[in-house]
Amino acid sequence: MDAEALRKYSALHPKPAGLTLQYGTAGFRSEAGQLDHVVFRMGLLAVLRSKAVTATIGIMVTASHNPEEDNGVKLVDPLGEMLHPSWEEYATQLANAEEQELQNVITEICQKAAVNLHKDASVFIGRDTRPSSKKLSQSVIDGIQVLGGQYHDYGLVTTPQLHYMVCCQNTQGQYGKATLEGYYEKLSKAFMELIKQSHGSGEFQRHLKIDCANGIGALKLSEMKPYFPQEVLIHIYNDGTKDKLNHLCGADFVKVHQKPPGGLDMKPNERCCSFDGDADRIVYYYKDTAGHFHLIDGDKIATLISIFLKELLAKVKQSFKMAVVQTAYANGNSTRYLQETLKVPVHCVKTGVKHLHHKAQEFDVGVYFEANGHGTVLFSKAAETKIRQLVKEEKDNEKREAAKMLESMIDLINQTVGDAVSDMLVIEAILALKGLTVQQWDALYTDLPNRLLKVQVADRRVIDTTDAERRALTPPGLQEKIDALVKKYKLSRAFVRPSGTEDVVRIYAEADTQENADALAHEVSLAVFHLAGGKGAPPQP
Repeated sequence: MDAEALRKYSALHPKPAGLTLQYGTAGFRSEAGQLDHVVFRMGLLAVLRSKAVTATIGIMVTASHNPEEDNGVKLVDPLGEMLHPSWEEYATQLANAEEQELQNVITEICQKAAVNLHKDASVFIGRDTRPSSKKLSQSVIDGIQVLGGQYHDYGLVTTPQLHYMVCCQNTQGQYGKATLEGYYEKLSKAFMELIKQSHGSGEFQRHLKIDCANGIGALKLSEMKPYFPQEVLIHIYNDGTKDKLNHLCGADFVKVHQKPPGGLDMKPNERCCSFDGDADRIVYYYKDTAGHFHLIDGDKIATLISIFLKELLAKVKQSFKMAVVQTAYANGNSTRYLQETLKVPVHCVKTGVKHLHHKAQEFDVGVYFEANGHGTVLFSKAAETKIRQLVKEEKDNEKREAAKMLESMIDLINQTVGDAVSDMLVIEAILALKGLTVQQWDALYTDLPNRLLKVQVADRRVIDTTDAERRALTPPGLQEKIDALVKKYKLSRAFVRPSGTEDVVRIYAEADTQENADALAHEVSLAVFHLAGGKGAPPQP
């Protein structure tokens, strides 16, 4: 390690005094002006990680659905998955080290993680469309070069595209070609294969309005348009030419505010969807003839995909284990529908994509979605091999056709991470194949009315939870109080959990009516305020 070069370059990317940041599920996120030293150091860390695992590592500069003034950075592990938890700690250590400690911290990481500095390192870089992203990705390159790493800068890409590139590279092209063309070709070919089976369900079915959150999704969808078949008519809104990223638009805005984004004119019963700022989440929605807005969130997307996969799996007659993985935020009626009507096992895990992904890996077919629209489907190696073998060798027509459709699904789904473009194509294919309108999809089950609240507390650590965050262990008496409140309402449940990033406690409640869900959420928030050290004035209804 060239100590002189490290000192020189580090001085060009100084750390603001007194600033400490934490690497979380989304990597680092902050106001863009505070991140220069962080991204430079993540360039260093990516080289160390690459040397440690002898594989290409990804670095994505994005703050997803945050306001345009923010930015962030996250690392991508060799198979396109999120950074290993032990390295999240190294990332936090390195980001917060003072200038003069930097070399010692790097040496310490090398010792702890058995990094051989003489090995080669390779890093793939991507960035979103924020005004600050180009300069920040240049700082990443400085960090990579100081430690002698090789890099390939993909420039403007969606977050899932970078995850895909890293996976392709490290599977020696087995997962696909590590280029944008490779990505577009793989997805469009699988999509065409799938919809070949559909017997044209009316021209209108194929129109789709897409709100791209004024982000990278608009650029990449436009690039992909020539790859789509004629019958897919996508109309892009909020394409970033006029307005600010994520401002009054995007998947997060639509989900939180339960209303359509600005900049998109909705006619009754038109199918519409929204991506988030870095195109790794998607939600669908429509307006009925009475003008009421209907949101179709991640829970309903998971349900649609599960129905389709379950039918195909039944046809191939293999003993594949399928399950859906949710968090405590999943609507109670989606869980009921999956378990009781579809007879698909449902598992609940802690909030955070890494927990969902990890659990889904335990099954032959693991479907996971967060209610916010981030999710995907994972196929085990064994299931994938068997399905591809059936396509080649199965004599029985029905079995072979079902296997073929499963094979196309495997190729269409981005198994590395939630991907709005890939998920959109999966949904469009399923709706076309099943001849479903957006209203029929929505009518599979009715969401239970719910309410999300948050309470400011002096210290969020006083709340400790168990049972996938559905029960509170501390403070004493809180869970008993919640249990008593829940008993007052029909079809109700409620839980509380500490925020991962700030001193607030998040509260979720659902019940048979909106009025009851609101009342329950309020009563639980008062219990949290009084028993968990609330700050300021007590919550008002």
